[in-house]
Amino acid sequence: MTYQHIELAAGRWFKFNLMEQLANVGSEVERTIIWRERNADYSKLAFWRALELLSLTIDDPKHKTRLKELTRLYELLVDYFAGDNEYHSSDQLWRNYFYAYTYAARINR
Repeated sequence: MTYQHIELAAGRWFKFNLMEQLANVGSEVERTIIWRERNADYSKLAFWRALELLSLTIDDPKHKTRLKELTRLYELLVDYFAGDNEYHSSDQLWRNYFYAYTYAARINR
């Protein structure tokens, strides 16, 4: 697999805690939302980066007990941004979801 985040995929990602990891995924999701109206190619690239970071989070050995939530998150993101939105997600729902992780990561610094 070719990674966009080569340094993170090489092991640096696993040094972050869950809040920091999901806050970074949320940043890419936010870029996906912002670019969707302006440039579909940029939006798609941000979406793939978000999935890449989420995959690295799923692969993190620290999160063995959280695999159900993380894999469901992956499924819901794909459904919303690339599927039929069967779960009726919205841009605001994703912003709210990831905002909590961003806030938690920030206060834990």
